[in-house]
Amino acid sequence: MQRASGENYSRVKRIVELNRLHTICTSGNCPNIGECWNAGTATFMILGDICTRACKFCNTKTGKPLPPDPDEPHRLAESIKKLGLRHCVITSVDRDDLPDGGASFWAGAIRTIRKENPGITIESLIPDLDGKHENIQKIIDASPDVISHNVETVRRLTPLIRTKAKYDRSLDVIRYVTRKGRVSKSGFMLGLGESEEEVIETINDLYEAGCRILTIGQYLKPSGEHMDVIRYYPPPKFEEYRQTALAKGFEFVESSPLVRSSFHAENHVKAR
Repeated sequence: MQRASGENYSRVKRIVELNRLHTICTSGNCPNIGECWNAGTATFMILGDICTRACKFCNTKTGKPLPPDPDEPHRLAESIKKLGLRHCVITSVDRDDLPDGGASFWAGAIRTIRKENPGITIESLIPDLDGKHENIQKIIDASPDVISHNVETVRRLTPLIRTKAKYDRSLDVIRYVTRKGRVSKSGFMLGLGESEEEVIETINDLYEAGCRILTIGQYLKPSGEHMDVIRYYPPPKFEEYRQTALAKGFEFVESSPLVRSSFHAENHVKAR
């Protein structure tokens, strides 16, 4: 893990703050912020930094969000240009308060980024949008290069740690994205009390849904109010699961304790 300091780190931090942007790097207390920001990359979070859900693993603020900022996509596109990014990852909080879950705003943001940054590749790490296909389609129509949606954990533990989200709904999001001919990606955490059999079941379920890019990382408790870590997995176990997923047919798998869904995301596009 690299220290959260250095010239590039300071440059990214300055541009993000100057343009009043949010990143999951800071909102989620990501352990890779030093490495990613020193490499000049960040995962930008649109639609504000207040989530309408309160999942027990996530450090993002929860409550009543502010109305969407119509100027946010332009500030984001300009920041990406200043950073000279060739690939960017965009995510968002859940916006259950909006009629389409924020899908129209998502689509507009993607198009604005492309207009200001010709040739850039984009990964959109989306919420479940209540599983409504018409909302997911709005994002698909904006043509991001990769559409990612995290299942987060195994089926049995989903009701315990995810607010409102459902395991089968997440699988359906992946399935719909795949059926529409888009590259789909997902990820989940280890350490919340899942069994070996449940990990393998989740890998299989994601593959059957059409997912071909997978991330697996160790859950780390972000505060005293969040779920406890039941188990810390050693690196060899993560490698074992990586090999299992590759043998199943996944095209690209990131699996190690500090992996998060957007870690080395630019490689996921190159691997296609």
